[in-house]
Amino acid sequence: MHGNRITALVFAVLVLAPSGAWAQAAPNPKSFASSADIQALIARAKAMPPQPLISQPMVGTGNYSVNLDYRAATLPAAIHDTEAELFYVIDGTGILTMGGTLVEGKRTNPTNLSGSSIAGGTPIRIAKGDFAIAPAGVAHQLAPDSGSVLVVMTFHVPSPWPGK
Repeated sequence: MHGNRITALVFAVLVLAPSGAWAQAAPNPKSFASSADIQALIARAKAMPPQPLISQPMVGTGNYSVNLDYRAATLPAAIHDTEAELFYVIDGTGILTMGGTLVEGKRTNPTNLSGSSIAGGTPIRIAKGDFAIAPAGVAHQLAPDSGSVLVVMTFHVPSPWPGK
């Protein structure tokens, strides 16, 4: 089932975190989210007043967190200097543009750049069930199809991975 794939993905990503003690611990509310939990997060986002982005934590451990992004609009493009960003499309369709250069790029904090759009990037059609990763230093931008919502799991991965 689709929900089981999400749960398996999130569990696999978190097991890769460098903590042997965590890997042996029983799941708790912060390190496990069931398919029903994810559906509840989506329902909560749908019930909120419309916003371009509603981001809610799904699971996390230590410095690692996985979020559910409920995207009703195209947000600014981004470049993360020190981390890759993993995307899993839970629901909806849209365009993920990667590569190229930021238009009107500006530093939003010491390790992130933001821009209004991307010039010269590669648009990739995305839909429910798709995975993508934007490597550190690569411009990327998600845009839901017009009039729709894109529900995406996001995970910021340190680059290089700790210990590598």
